[in-house]
Amino acid sequence: MNEPEKTAATTAPSVRLEAWSEEDAGLLRALNAPELMGHLGGPETEEQLDRRHRRYVDLSADTSGKGRMYRVVLLPEGLVAGSIGFWATTWNGEPVYETGWAVLPGFQGRGVATLATRAVAEQARAAGIHRHLHAFPSVENAASNAVCRKAGFDLLGEQDFEYPPGNPMRCNDWRLDLGATGDR
Repeated sequence: MNEPEKTAATTAPSVRLEAWSEEDAGLLRALNAPELMGHLGGPETEEQLDRRHRRYVDLSADTSGKGRMYRVVLLPEGLVAGSIGFWATTWNGEPVYETGWAVLPGFQGRGVATLATRAVAEQARAAGIHRHLHAFPSVENAASNAVCRKAGFDLLGEQDFEYPPGNPMRCNDWRLDLGATGDR
């Protein structure tokens, strides 16, 4: 007997975003692997990781709409697959949200980053403060640029960017219109 053909609806993963917490320091360390940080200036020191973890915890506790960091949970398994967030910044004189993500190697290539990016865009939209959500992947990071395209962002062009501070890089400026908000 032939097996029924699987459809995208039955095989596609889904994700849940959970607010970053004190317990996520180990996830941050796992995401600090050289293969994941290659487009971002390389792995961070323990001191840098501790500072970043504290920023993530503080941002996730903030209720003013400045943003939020999340761990990405793959469903139905309930496995932590990575991190994503959005935060307020100024880009080209405009107050905007910026987003960034990382997916653990064992979960890459399954659409997890795209699903998480769509979900975080909804969170940024719900915050209702900024009109646009930007992402700045390295022009050399094909996977992250594909995530932006699949998540519905518009490519505005290449930009010089500095991340981390002191590390100049060439990035693509991707922008998602979150709709009418307070600071059009």
